Amino acid sequence: MKILLKIEELFMFGLGMYLFYLLNYEWWWFLVLLLSPDVGMLGYFFGNKTGAITYNFMHHKGVAITIYFIGIYFDISLCQLAGVILFAHAAFDRIMGYGLKYDKGFKYTHLGEIGRANG
Repeated sequence: MKILLKIEELFMFGLGMYLFYLLNYEWWWFLVLLLSPDVGMLGYFFGNKTGAITYNFMHHKGVAITIYFIGIYFDISLCQLAGVILFAHAAFDRIMGYGLKYDKGFKYTHLGEIGRANG
């Protein structure tokens, strides 16, 4: 099942790349911006609960899709770009095993605990 989920996320990452292709931006923007949603980790400076909220907001595919469709509806290419980057980044993170965070701490995700097992 874990492999199937990673394959599904790989296809979603491909969809994100395709949607980026439809926008009028150079490809280097995709590479430069792909890791930008990780700015959500800065919330952890204010504690686990705030960190989980900010991280999850920047890694939630529903948020990404909403921003993308707002960009389509109002014809704002920057919103479309932001939505595509958030979506592709979230898929990429899940391919790598990083999921949405619980407020218990950064390593506790909906995909399981990340990093070395304690004990």
